[in-house]
Amino acid sequence: SYPEGIFQHFYEDCKGTADWLLAQTSVRPLVGIVCGSGMGGLADMLKDQVAFNYKDIPNFPQSTVDGHAGRLVFGMLKGRPCVCMQGRFHLYEGYAIQKITLPMRIFSLLGVETVILTNAAGGLNQDFKVGDIMIMKDHINMPGFAGNNPLSGPNDDRFGVRFPCMSDAYDRELQQLAVDVGQELGYGDFLREGVYCVLGGPSFETIAECRMLHKLGADAVGMSTVHEVIVARHCGMRVFALSLITNKAVMDYDSEEKANHKEVLETGQHRSIQLQKLVSTMVTRMEYNNTNA
Repeated sequence: SYPEGIFQHFYEDCKGTADWLLAQTSVRPLVGIVCGSGMGGLADMLKDQVAFNYKDIPNFPQSTVDGHAGRLVFGMLKGRPCVCMQGRFHLYEGYAIQKITLPMRIFSLLGVETVILTNAAGGLNQDFKVGDIMIMKDHINMPGFAGNNPLSGPNDDRFGVRFPCMSDAYDRELQQLAVDVGQELGYGDFLREGVYCVLGGPSFETIAECRMLHKLGADAVGMSTVHEVIVARHCGMRVFALSLITNKAVMDYDSEEKANHKEVLETGQHRSIQLQKLVSTMVTRMEYNNTNA
């Protein structure tokens, strides 16, 4: 009964980890960034880095997936204090869902106000092309329908309320900022917006599943991000999320196409420079917005 055990001293464990980290770096991050498959380069942009391997951080889970490095990096991004997860955790790795989202709890206790999440996703929307970047405006939480929600179990009011609202999960101002910055950078041709559907994985979707999800209003499908978003919102942090469309979901029985992880990582490398530029420019603008708030 491992998940029961996780609740016993959950807040204290998270606080202990946050305090341990704060004692070892002078960076007091306001922005937390989560790098998706093949997008760890965002962390490399940080100046004056202090990095920790996940295995050295008390109570922290370990990453087991190719393209996920497994490091927590503190530093300055264009003069803004940030913390960056190079490598995230997924349901299919076998973790309790509360463990997958534990880094979001720690972010909030470090003082992070805004979380930026990136992921690799399959495109369901027929207008999307491989290499498109989708601003997430909403999500469909399939594991949540089946009772697998990161807020399951006793609620700790020190983190947030029992029944948090999710209709405003994705910050509209940050979505607009991304559109504006994207236009300035000349990314209009491949910047999209849409709804992300999370599944448990690790097997890729069947054709029938892709057709179903598309009918339900999902534009992209993946195996991450949503659990983290729910917990980040529970903790009161602002959320912005991007999906890199790394493959087109197979919708047709006559198709010879097959989804594979190698394709996912290759697309990540191809678009990662633009994605980094978009995120880093947004981070500087967010600071500008705050000073004028």
